[in-house]
Amino acid sequence: MAHYRASESKREQFRRYLEKSGVIDTLTSVLVALYTETDKPNDALDFIKLQLCAARSEPADAEALRVELADLQQKYNLLMEENQELRNRLMQYESTT
Repeated sequence: MAHYRASESKREQFRRYLEKSGVIDTLTSVLVALYTETDKPNDALDFIKLQLCAARSEPADAEALRVELADLQQKYNLLMEENQELRNRLMQYESTT
């Protein structure tokens, strides 16, 4: 009987660990999403995998990637403006000759 209580205690600890880390909530929301799908997917496991990937929090370097993207977007816009200016100047020189 003592073995039964020890394993029950381990189960309870594991359950609390899963609750604390958000695993139970995430799995529940994924399963609810599958349940509420009107068109059930052919491969439920793939659906669950996709949902779990979407539910994961962003990687630690996501903010750095966002900053880099904004910087590159700004550089791109500046280069596009410069390109347009150079094209306009080229058109002026070509039309005068």
